[in-house]
Amino acid sequence: MADSPHLSGELSTPESGAGGVRWRRFALLTVPAIAVTAGLGIALAQGALAASFAVSGQQFKVSASSLEGEGFAQYGSVDVNARNELIPVAVTAIREAKLHDLCQSVVTTLPVIGDISLNLTAGGKTPVEASNLFVDATQLSGDAVFSNIEIGRDASTLDKGPAEAQGMQDLFAQQADTVSITGLHQTAWATNAGTFKLSGLSMNISKGKKECF
Repeated sequence: MADSPHLSGELSTPESGAGGVRWRRFALLTVPAIAVTAGLGIALAQGALAASFAVSGQQFKVSASSLEGEGFAQYGSVDVNARNELIPVAVTAIREAKLHDLCQSVVTTLPVIGDISLNLTAGGKTPVEASNLFVDATQLSGDAVFSNIEIGRDASTLDKGPAEAQGMQDLFAQQADTVSITGLHQTAWATNAGTFKLSGLSMNISKGKKECF
């Protein structure tokens, strides 16, 4: 008897032919993906992920000449946009923060008009103050100093940052008693805080591309 065109253990429907879908292999590939999606859904429902609101389709840039913070935590998480797409982010959470020379910018490109820039500045003389600050970022740079830092801690056990600053179990995280960053540059999807005091606030919109860095 001639050998079957399909390998043992790889099943196909009679209609599928030699090039048909191999259902067992398909199941083996899709089950992990379904499990991950289900896990993310559960985490979102429990508030374990970063998405406290649907983020826009635009990232923004933030810079500061210096940041001083007490109660620092950082861990990986996921934001969600209005189309329910998942966006990986690194969450930086600080219980109490002060920022000097804060700049925030976002550039929007419109048909016919072209680039439109929105710029916000504050903290030139009196520093910006924030409590329970969360920044969902994709890029961060600067010169940083930490005190009593713990690197590689389970994200679900963080206890130095804001009370809500905990990620999913088994994920990598780090935390420190204090953090000091000079020359801060950050690209982010979202920021939220319990309180946000912007001294010397100025906001303007202009044509062209004008960013903080």
